[in-house]
Amino acid sequence: MKAPLRISPSERDVLAVLWKNAPLTTAEIVEVLSASKGWSRGTTRTLLARLVRKKAVGCRLDGHRHLYRPLIAEDTCVRQESRTFLQRVFGGESADMLLTLVEETKLTPEQIQRFRDILDRKEP
Repeated sequence: MKAPLRISPSERDVLAVLWKNAPLTTAEIVEVLSASKGWSRGTTRTLLARLVRKKAVGCRLDGHRHLYRPLIAEDTCVRQESRTFLQRVFGGESADMLLTLVEETKLTPEQIQRFRDILDRKEP
C-alpha cells in the first residue's frame, strides 16, 4: 500500500482553492490566497512547487502560463488526515475519539436519538 501524502495545513489551503476551481493559473491562485490569507506570490509558488513534487498537484504549460489541478481528491485527503489524527491523538482507537467528541459536543435531541438508534443496532 502506498504511504499517505503528508499535506501541511498551508498546502491544504492551496488544494482547497484548486478543489473548488481547477484548473487555475499561478496568478489566479496567488490572487485568491493573497486576498484570503495575505500570502505573497513567493509563498504561494513555494507551496505549489511542494505539492507538485509530492504529486498532489499536477501542472501543465498553457502557452506561457502554468495551469494547476489537484491530483488527490478532497475526500481522499480528508480520510488520510483523519487516520493520521486518529493515530496521533487517540492511538488509533476510534471509539475513544467518538466518546471524546460526544462528551465535548452539544447535541440536539434528534442527534442524541440518532446515536441511540445506531448503538441499538450495534448491540451484540
